[in-house]
Amino acid sequence: MNTIIHKAETRGHANHGWLNSHHTFSFANYHNPERMHFGVLRVLNDDTVAAGMGFGTHPHDNMEIISIPLEGDLEHKDSMGNVAVIKEGDVQVLSAGTGITHSEYNKNKDKEVKFLQIWVFPKERNLDPRYDQVSIRDIAKDNAFYQVLSPNKDDQGVWINQDAWFHLGKFEKGKSDTYKINKEGNGVYAFILEGEVEIEGQKLSRRDGMGIWDTESIDVKATANARVLLMEVPMSL
Repeated sequence: MNTIIHKAETRGHANHGWLNSHHTFSFANYHNPERMHFGVLRVLNDDTVAAGMGFGTHPHDNMEIISIPLEGDLEHKDSMGNVAVIKEGDVQVLSAGTGITHSEYNKNKDKEVKFLQIWVFPKERNLDPRYDQVSIRDIAKDNAFYQVLSPNKDDQGVWINQDAWFHLGKFEKGKSDTYKINKEGNGVYAFILEGEVEIEGQKLSRRDGMGIWDTESIDVKATANARVLLMEVPMSL
């Protein structure tokens, strides 16, 4: 088993006034050659957008872009004609493929929106662009990980063009779960949304990240009430 730890305070940080963003991996003006990606996981941004503000229309191509709202309402519009609002309990995927433009705005004029923006390199390039979102409220479990993303169209959660699986878990203090790797050779990047956990003997706190690879399973134990996102991804680009 191999591991790497990224403590919350070591992330890149940019505060633009309307946008307060923390970058686990190199992004925009934050460049760290030792933190370019974890396997095919390219971007993990922890974003807070001010009331009524947002990202104007901009392009993407050949990237799987996943948004997970943590608080508030985020409005999405794209060049395929999709208009949607996502909120906590939803997961959104934008498979950019041959190219797409989109915008993201805080739907509310009186409160912030907080969300994770995650980019994953695609398995195949230049496919048709695609948008999807699902509610995960009815599949959420306590004290166990539940799947919110996979490579399979008919599986639970959203699907993307990559051999990746994402799981969320909400744990009470003292509870634990074992995550089993879905595909040999994949690694897992754990991101602690809230609370404190212990993963393979390593203590982690809010917004810490830990990459684990060369293993078949991972043991996660909550040492305080906690929420955790596990992102299983291929380690080879």
